[in-house]
Amino acid sequence: MGPYNLPRNVKGEGRILFVFSVKALIFTFAGVLIGVLFYLIFNFIGMQMVGIVFVGIFGLIGFVIGTFKVPESTAFEITKKTGGENIDEVIKRYIDFKLQKNKIYIYQDEKRNVEGETKDE
Repeated sequence: MGPYNLPRNVKGEGRILFVFSVKALIFTFAGVLIGVLFYLIFNFIGMQMVGIVFVGIFGLIGFVIGTFKVPESTAFEITKKTGGENIDEVIKRYIDFKLQKNKIYIYQDEKRNVEGETKDE
């Protein structure tokens, strides 16, 4: 008999500390950095505990943006169109849309008609 390779469950191997993927860790770190700015402001005026809360809140927001997907729901228009996509990709597309001054360019292939058939057929 020849060797038999056992399949291995590799899901989760790209995670750090079992909770953070690399992308989630980067977004969490960015959120914590934003929170540290608020911490420094509140620490300067003597409200250190409020600053620590801001660090935690912004770290959590960064983790959510880097980890979760937009839920598929019919209750809101945005979730109908973007359900199942990563939140960071939706935010990136929104920023690109606003930078292009609310314009969307759709390119049409010259060889295809509306039904998708080529002109040669």
